[in-house]
Amino acid sequence: MLEIGHPRFSAAQSYYTIFYLAQALLLTKGLTYSKHSAVVAAYGKEFSKTKLLDPKFHRYIIDSQQLRQTGHYGEEGDDVTEEQALRSLEWAEEFMQAVKTYLGA
Repeated sequence: MLEIGHPRFSAAQSYYTIFYLAQALLLTKGLTYSKHSAVVAAYGKEFSKTKLLDPKFHRYIIDSQQLRQTGHYGEEGDDVTEEQALRSLEWAEEFMQAVKTYLGA
């Protein structure tokens, strides 16, 4: 999506990748949540504060969620830049690798 000029959509998809990975990690602890905010908070408690995974990944979730919010619901003039979308994509890829390592995949 980024390559064809849709940074908003690209950033949103990166966020959902990160979000679903966080949900999968929480499932390994028997935890499920229906709200995005609950997943973000629980991930922070279970994986960031305990340092099971690098705390930077909690920041990635929070920041990518903000980009998705801007992309989906931002007011006119608010935009997701190509640079922001690319950074979000990089976060998703980095988090995916960390999750694979954590899960032993």
